[in-house]
This record gives sequence, C-alpha cells and structure tokens, in this order.
Amino acid sequence: MSDDKRRVLAFDSLVGLSVGDAFGNRALPLRMVARSPEHPESWAWTDDTQMACSLLAVIDEYGTVDQTALARAFAARAESCRFYGMGAMQFILHVRNGGRWEDVTPRLFGGKGSWGNGGAMRVAPLGAYFHDDLDRAATEAAASAEVTHSHPEGVAGAVAIGVAAAHAAARRGRPLKGADLIDVALRHTPEGKVHDGLRRALELLGGTALDAARELGNGSYISAPDTVPFVLWTVATHLDDYETAIRTCADVGGDTDTTAAMVGGILTAYHGTGVIPADWLAAREPLPAWLPVPPG
Repeated sequence: MSDDKRRVLAFDSLVGLSVGDAFGNRALPLRMVARSPEHPESWAWTDDTQMACSLLAVIDEYGTVDQTALARAFAARAESCRFYGMGAMQFILHVRNGGRWEDVTPRLFGGKGSWGNGGAMRVAPLGAYFHDDLDRAATEAAASAEVTHSHPEGVAGAVAIGVAAAHAAARRGRPLKGADLIDVALRHTPEGKVHDGLRRALELLGGTALDAARELGNGSYISAPDTVPFVLWTVATHLDDYETAIRTCADVGGDTDTTAAMVGGILTAYHGTGVIPADWLAAREPLPAWLPVPPG
C-alpha cells in the first residue's frame, strides 16, 4: 500500500470528522460552543479536529504513533478557544512546561487516568491510514490514546473507533453491512464497558435513535463507554447517509460535536468526502495551514 493512498484515505476521514465536529459544535448549548477567532463567520471545529490534525501529522511524519512527538504536538497546537476538557488542559500545561506525558497522564482523575472519549474522538483518520492491517490499526489506536488516556476504557474506545474506521476504509468501493462493522470493532476491542456497549449496540440495530441513546448513552458523561457504542450504532444504522447520521447525533443531544466527529470520520473513510453536503463543507472553518495535504 503506497503512502499516498494511505494519506488520501486518512485525509478523507479527517475532512468528514471535521465537518461532523463543526456541525455538532453548533448543536451544543450556546455557552459551550467553540468559536474560531480567525474565522468567526464559519462553522468552527473543536479540540476533536485540532487533535486529529496533530495525530495525522505525526503519523505522516513518522509512519507510526511516536508518543512523545504526539504529546508535544497536542500541547504545542492546542488553542483554548477549542473547548478542551479539564484533564486535557492539565496535560497540555504539564507538557508545555517541559514535563513528560508519562508522568502526568496516569495521575489524572485521582490516579485512575481518563476514561473519556478524547482518544476515540480523534482516531478515525489513523484507522483509515492503517486500513490494510486491522491488528496494526488497533495497536496504533491504543498507542495514540495512551498519551492522554491511561484508563483501559479510554484506550478501548479509541481501539473500537480506530478499527471501525480501518475496516470502513478497507471496504471502500465494496459493500459493507453495518452489523459487520460493529462486529469487526467488537472483535478487536478489549473486554470491559466499551466492549459490552458494542454488544448491546448490535442488539439495538433496527430500533430508534432515542432508544439507542437511552440504552447506550449519547456522550453526556464524556466517557468512552457512554459515547463509542452509540457512535457505532449510528454509523451502522445510517451507513450510506452522512447527513442523516450527523443529524442523528445532534438530535439526541449530549456531546454532539464528538459523536458527530467520530461518525463523520468513519463514514468518509468508507465513502470519501463526496457524501458530505457541499454547503456544509463550504461552511466549515478551514483546516490548519500546517496540516500535510495528500497529493491530488
């Protein structure tokens, strides 16, 4: 697999992630919405996109997740206007001041580490990049999450989304069933609450989004178990309809920018960016100028 092909698939996923993030950001309560000081007229993206861009840039440079480089990239490029969480800000300040990520990350949240959805929210482009090796995608996804999330559930959420995006990208141009996408992610996700939620998501296929959100969560607790199963239920339910999938995330509330970012990243890993409504893409704030863009 050529590096150019990997970059194209990963960048497609990033674009879908960023548009979903920006749409979901607009659906949040006004006091929580991220805003771009440089592009106030645009749909601003949040920390989900900012961290996904840093992750993709590190993979593009190193061909793997260099955890030290990733930690430094996260810290250097973070902007407070992107609505970072409390744990993320502690991490960022520690690393900016010369500290090691290995020292701060395990101490977060009373020494339990973060089991939040941050590792999962940014990982879809990584999965698309490593689409030809699902075991590698799972390993790299775990490594990317460990930099900020030492709790096993935080890592498991990233593995589930990363593998789902990898499988979706690998099936581009070929049929894919939603249930199969969840099943593949389930087989690579460690046992625990995220794993259990994915099993329940399979059982809920065919039901309504509100019922799924009530059973699986909608990200209101900002945890991986409360977010990832609903995301994969939404992808599986609306596999061929990007707009409806993103609107579903907004309709059920919760952490709408993050659920929509994950959904968008997986769907464009599978379909490419042509499934994004043109007016949405035009309205979305431009991606950072430092981001490596694939040829063509």
